[in-house]
Amino acid sequence: MLRWLVLYTALILGANPALAGEIDWDAAHAAGLQKLAPTDPTPVPDTAFTDPEGKEHSLADWRGKVVLLNFWATWCAPCREEMPSLDALQTELGGDDFEVVTIATGMNRLPAIEKFLGEINVQNLPILLDPKQRLAREMGVMGMPVTVLIDREGNEIARLIGGADWASDAAKEVIRQATAP
Repeated sequence: MLRWLVLYTALILGANPALAGEIDWDAAHAAGLQKLAPTDPTPVPDTAFTDPEGKEHSLADWRGKVVLLNFWATWCAPCREEMPSLDALQTELGGDDFEVVTIATGMNRLPAIEKFLGEINVQNLPILLDPKQRLAREMGVMGMPVTVLIDREGNEIARLIGGADWASDAAKEVIRQATAP
């Protein structure tokens, strides 16, 4: 009887998403991510965006993974500074549990995107497009860059407006905490 009680208690606690992936926001702020603001878990929209071949995607494609979603543009100077750190974060921590998803928002032509990414030596980030800014508008993106942390269930849990060093130890620790079982 006691063994079953222990087993069911462990299953309940282990399956509780509110207890999984607890993030120490104070430590993240103290370590250099002062602009990373936790949000009440809010479902992200299923608005379509495309890849360069025109195939439609939505954020639901990444459900089950923690996602760091970045809205950027080729004309955005802070984006140029930030993208290599996003690329480094994806290279180091990207995989089955986590992915950096970057979406070029607004009128960003593919040759300009490829030139932009080539000039800053970004190799491991997807090229995804939101030319009419539908997803950006639905997510309240008013300027760029904006980065949104999304949990496995497809809820926004934090947002950072402006650039950040996503290859920093503080950023990596936030991702490790967000992906913890």
